[in-house]
Amino acid sequence: MRRIEIDDEVFSYLQSRSEPLIDTPNDVLRRELLGDSRPSSEAVRKRRPGGLAPLIEAGLVSAGDVLEHHQSRLKRTHTATVTADGWIEIPDGRAFSRPSPALKAQTHTVINGWGQYTHVPSGRKLQELREEAAAPMN
Repeated sequence: MRRIEIDDEVFSYLQSRSEPLIDTPNDVLRRELLGDSRPSSEAVRKRRPGGLAPLIEAGLVSAGDVLEHHQSRLKRTHTATVTADGWIEIPDGRAFSRPSPALKAQTHTVINGWGQYTHVPSGRKLQELREEAAAPMN
């Protein structure tokens, strides 16, 4: 790996294009210059478990499961995929630790991802699955 120096203005640009606590400057440069939207494998290994990790641990959701949100008025359907570490990956390759920021990135509006994303395999809202995973076992 080679090292380069960049000025403060370029660094500020890289920060404005990064997903905080996820992207490295190299990830941003790869995305901007090479069109590679995937974070480096090192960044993926280092990230904390995502918000859907408890649902995976409870056996309610699996890696690779599809999430869907339909905007009926706009006639748009947004999909996302659950990753093995409980993150939500949207079709452009960006991954989010929680559902609401993922859905905001897709709809361009603040929206409750827990209440709006449907887990396609079960047909249930993520909020319902989260409540089930948090319920004490009898």
